[in-house]
Amino acid sequence: MSLQIDVKTLIAIAVVISSVVGMYYALMKEIEIAKQLPEPNITRTEYDLKDQMIRDAIMQTQTDVQEISKDVKTIDERLFEIQQNQK
Repeated sequence: MSLQIDVKTLIAIAVVISSVVGMYYALMKEIEIAKQLPEPNITRTEYDLKDQMIRDAIMQTQTDVQEISKDVKTIDERLFEIQQNQK
């Protein structure tokens, strides 16, 4: 059994390997640069506003769930009535 690889295939493999290695080192360099950047300052006001926005979203979701629950209960009652009338 003989393995035959032509020159074009060897060149293609070398190009792919060198591209991957180049991207790896470029990514590592960008990560090192990002590590040296200053951390973003989050003010107390910004934190409070985001916290309030999340709390409002939770309360709105809770209200929506309660409304949907009422609708499902109404639909269930109507379906039960329809089933009883068909018997």
